[in-house]
Amino acid sequence: MGISRIVLVACLALCFALPAAAQYIGVLQSAETMDRGTFKLMVAPIMAFGKHGADEELGLAVRGGYAFTEHFDAEAKLGFFENGTYIGADGEYWIYRGTEQEQKTGFDFSLTGGLHYMLGSDNRFDVMGFDITPQLSGHVTPKLELCGALDLSFESIQDAPPMVDDSFTRLHLVPGIEYSLSETLDLVAEFGIAINDDSFNYVGAGITYYVR
Repeated sequence: MGISRIVLVACLALCFALPAAAQYIGVLQSAETMDRGTFKLMVAPIMAFGKHGADEELGLAVRGGYAFTEHFDAEAKLGFFENGTYIGADGEYWIYRGTEQEQKTGFDFSLTGGLHYMLGSDNRFDVMGFDITPQLSGHVTPKLELCGALDLSFESIQDAPPMVDDSFTRLHLVPGIEYSLSETLDLVAEFGIAINDDSFNYVGAGITYYVR
């Protein structure tokens, strides 16, 4: 009976912790990588919509990146939320470059992979994860680009109680836009649509600043 109670308490604790773990950094970029040698800084508020008894959670995402080649860039990512802090890094490789005409038409395809760690607050579990995100985008005008991504993450709960499943997967379909405000500023916005039960819908929008 003692072991059964311990397992039951552990399972209940885990169930109460998981609904609050809705921190997302978002995709918030097109399938084009930056020009070689370019730095970028992005700031974006993100709202995750709660379910299973969890409240909505508003956070702030901050990203800094650098383009090492014409087809590869890397980013460091931070997310500040009421229920925890998100720390991550990823690399994006531009696989297919669409034909560019005067109005920059054509589709682009890239693949992003990265790692993240979510530091839970108020006795919530820490979660470590691996992300992989195929992304497609294309210009509809010289300034406006439509974006779509499939954001997949494999999550592992740290220090989970024994005999409790400590891994789960999150999957989002992410439509979005990127709009050029100037040569150095872009507006980015997206909506994350939860595909499976361990995922939460979210919305995010922000400004990206480039140093060329």
